[in-house]
Amino acid sequence: MFIFTDKLEKKQNINIKENQKQIIFSTVKNEIIINWLKSNGFHESFIEDIQSEDQSITYEETENFKLLILKYIRFDEDENLLYDDSNVVIIITRSKFFVLAEEKEIITELAKKFEKRYKNQEFEYVTYLIADILIDNTILIVDVIDETLEDLEDSIFHENIEEDELQKDIYYARRTLNRISKVTIQEKDVINRAYNKFSPTIRKKLKYEFIDLNEHLKYLVNESRTLLDRTGYLLNLHMGILSTKMNKAMQRLAAISLIFLPLTFVVGNYGMNFKYMPELDWKYGYLMAWVINISIAGGIFIWLKKKKWI
Repeated sequence: MFIFTDKLEKKQNINIKENQKQIIFSTVKNEIIINWLKSNGFHESFIEDIQSEDQSITYEETENFKLLILKYIRFDEDENLLYDDSNVVIIITRSKFFVLAEEKEIITELAKKFEKRYKNQEFEYVTYLIADILIDNTILIVDVIDETLEDLEDSIFHENIEEDELQKDIYYARRTLNRISKVTIQEKDVINRAYNKFSPTIRKKLKYEFIDLNEHLKYLVNESRTLLDRTGYLLNLHMGILSTKMNKAMQRLAAISLIFLPLTFVVGNYGMNFKYMPELDWKYGYLMAWVINISIAGGIFIWLKKKKWI
């Protein structure tokens, strides 16, 4: 658990002081925080909602608190380009600002990034700062996908490419980008609703910060959709190259068949059981058959070479 008053402190157990402004980073199942929420009028259904990873991006406001649920997006540990998202719950009361997530690693990363950028203790500014950290993290993921798609585009033309891995990477990239696009649109709506609930003085003070947030969100939506189109292009390019390779293979098979088809005809003639076949009694009959076969095969081979079939 991290608590921020004058500086960021990491503590196993903290004293939540009623009359002191505190910014607290912790997990959603921290018993100290859960007990504090219950003792301050937060009912069981609210606790269940913030602890559920199925809870969607949302903004709620009452007289006593504000609730924002945003998404922390990261890559899956086992699969390249496959995303994994977790809820980041923000609870704002008169004197407390809670940032909660299911995993300790997420909380630790958010707290450390927050400490580097924190300037004052206005909770509205803290709201902007947490949202900006999450959005910047998503932008980094989109940039990684962009670079990976460039590498995939180069690798498509290599002979030793693993086709199954390529198709899997493109599928995972499409899935992640589609998710980022949907999450970003929802977060844009939630963040704007939160900003519009600020007092006129605060809105004026943080105007350019939230304009910057909206620009980043707009960039994410446009970039994720652009990269989605790019994955479609890469998939079509890959399938086109596979089709070309298949056509060349079929062309070679057809060329080989074209060479041996007349040879089969010649051999078939000499396989017939007629009593009188002059070549069978001729001294050079066998040699003549070889000369005919080689001449036919060589002629067809030279013709196919000129046509660039082989």
